[in-house]
Amino acid sequence: MWNWLVSALASGAALVLFDGSPFHPDEGVLWRMAESLGVTHFGTSPKYLASLEKAGFHPAQEVALPALRMLLSTGSPLPASSFHFVYESIKRDVHLASISGGTDLLGCFIIGDPLAPVYAGELQCAALGMAVDVVDADGQSLPPGEKGELVCRQSFPSVPLGFWNDTDGTRLHRAYFAHYPGLWHHGDYAERTVHGGYLIHGRSDAVLNPGGVRIGTAEIYRVVDTLPEILESVCVGQRWQDDVRVVLFVKLRPGLALNDSLQATIRQSIREQTSPRHVPSKILAVNDIPRTLSGKIVELAVSDVIHGRVVARTDALANPAALEEFRNRPELAS
Repeated sequence: MWNWLVSALASGAALVLFDGSPFHPDEGVLWRMAESLGVTHFGTSPKYLASLEKAGFHPAQEVALPALRMLLSTGSPLPASSFHFVYESIKRDVHLASISGGTDLLGCFIIGDPLAPVYAGELQCAALGMAVDVVDADGQSLPPGEKGELVCRQSFPSVPLGFWNDTDGTRLHRAYFAHYPGLWHHGDYAERTVHGGYLIHGRSDAVLNPGGVRIGTAEIYRVVDTLPEILESVCVGQRWQDDVRVVLFVKLRPGLALNDSLQATIRQSIREQTSPRHVPSKILAVNDIPRTLSGKIVELAVSDVIHGRVVARTDALANPAALEEFRNRPELAS
């Protein structure tokens, strides 16, 4: 986001930055700031919007936001339920844009379009100058409704020229071009929609594969995150009996216990809103979910821990001690 801020300054815009907890001293701190300063573009994350909803806080009831034109969400896929929350509880005529890109490409592959309809759960369109596509294992384009790998077929204005101290380009090629020769492989499991938009189902390297069926973790989070009993969750695949089984770890609201009734509710909700293949074989409670310094859930680190592998780059985690709760869980031995 640093790059976005610099370009915003270059365009003549004023920046409003907030350093600290967005829930201190209460849930309305950011919205009072937006109201008093006349914020026009509000950047946020799916986790923040979901937390507001679970806290029962409705900004539209507390502040007036006549200047607000666009609300942008990034960091992970924004579920359909949060789209409804924004339009019902924040502002009815705001342009909500769920966007996806990366620091490495200095921008977005998929972005919002203020002239086009917004569909709940969808990212609206490919960004200008980005030849975005969704492809199968052979690099062939997939039709709308079929899941595959998100790629960019052509060079784009901000494509990185190399990595630091990567004199022959080996690391750059391995990171982005080794999977599909000639195509930028972004590492997102995605699909195009009939509206011309996109759905992102999670990171490709975190895709679950029970019984040979590929499942994006975001498909499970979209359901679990709507349950009021659950504050956070992380879903991984565990190697088990020559296959992979889905394991869901949940952080519950204070005072609640993961009893049989709650487990049944979680499984039923996932089954009804996705498919039987998505239903976790194991649901386990934890006190904290490991995240990066930028707030992203680290599924691969959790997977490494439950499989007894060494976790690389723990210095990139905001709360590395949280990983210890996932280590040597007796429930995963049967």
